[in-house]
Amino acid sequence: MEAGLKGGAQSAQIRETSSSDFGRRFEDRTLRVDYLFTATPAGDRGVSLAGQSGIDGWAGRRHRMSELPLLGNGTVTMVSEADGDTLYRTSFSSLYHEWLTTAEASEVAKAFEHTVLLPYPVSPARISIELLDNRHKPIASMTHRLDPKDILITRKGHGRVAEHRYIHRGGDPKNAIDVAILAEGYTRAEMDSFYRHARTAVDAILSYEPFKSRADKFNFVAVATPSADSGVSVPRLGEWKSTAFSSHFSTFYSDRYLTSLHVRDIHDSLARIPYEHIIILANTPEYGGGGIYNSYTLTTSRHANFRPVVVHEFGHSFGGLADEYFYETEANDEAYPADVEPWEPNITTLVDFESKWKDLIPKGTPQPTPVSEASKWPVGLYEGGGYSFHGVYRPADDCRMRTNTAPDFCPACRRAMSRLIDFYTE
Repeated sequence: MEAGLKGGAQSAQIRETSSSDFGRRFEDRTLRVDYLFTATPAGDRGVSLAGQSGIDGWAGRRHRMSELPLLGNGTVTMVSEADGDTLYRTSFSSLYHEWLTTAEASEVAKAFEHTVLLPYPVSPARISIELLDNRHKPIASMTHRLDPKDILITRKGHGRVAEHRYIHRGGDPKNAIDVAILAEGYTRAEMDSFYRHARTAVDAILSYEPFKSRADKFNFVAVATPSADSGVSVPRLGEWKSTAFSSHFSTFYSDRYLTSLHVRDIHDSLARIPYEHIIILANTPEYGGGGIYNSYTLTTSRHANFRPVVVHEFGHSFGGLADEYFYETEANDEAYPADVEPWEPNITTLVDFESKWKDLIPKGTPQPTPVSEASKWPVGLYEGGGYSFHGVYRPADDCRMRTNTAPDFCPACRRAMSRLIDFYTE
């Protein structure tokens, strides 16, 4: 699925920046931009620039630069100041968007860190960021000028590069998708365990399609980021640890939700290591984790379900896939309004089902598709998904995005992630 915005950053003239003229438009460097997303109980929403830095090397795509593969909950657009051409676009989601749906958001003002990686332009540019609500409408935005010769753009990574080992090499970072795996809650003495767990995570991901047959499109590098304490913080047990990224369970008071609010610390640990996507392994037997599109995956490495969970969360953070499970007793209608098509490729409200997996459904399949006939119709229109029992539909009765016992991603999820892989590498 391809998506775009009307107005704002999208109003710039779009001419394709191809791989052939990447060197004309950009240096082989990364521009890291740090933002703060803010909100108040009064309903004010804002974006502030928190910092800019330059890092040697660019691991991202060098073609289809002005396109978005998915809409996400926010977009960033870089436009040439000289001619108005759209140089680069990317999209993302964030913890901030989830927090806005909580009761706490109506009681206290807060700020959330977010970091975006962009190719480093050779000439001045304007960078626009828009945050979107669940109706895909802007709720906050800002535009700032980037002078690539600005002496106050920090240079990152001229110190010692963090200890790291490549777990899997599929190709040159310029052409492959680079995934960095970080250690959370591992002391320096536990790094051998971390590397073993990183190997387990990579083996698990590459055992599923579409990753299995496209392994040559990926690089996975494990980065040793030691913590003072072993384990991670579990607030419900009164356990607080000093760890590399200060992650903890009970995010938004949901016991199994494990996240980190320290996004800048995460990216600081990766200077000079080529990366586009991030997996963080938490050294704990507690069950839980989280995955945020184009932000990070964070999951626990000592739980019995580590393998299926890390694959599920990578489906979120890399693939932009929605959860396909639901609650029969408490519908979450606010997450996916009935009159808006979700941007995630594996759920639908039927507003624009043509853009999803409708073409994968065999002729004669009843729609909605009864769960009692799931063995007969492996791809259909099954009601229930995105946490809602009614009004949101999923492609299959079971899938890696629904349960830990599902043996595969469903055909719709596999195709969606195959398209993403192609978008980034071909």
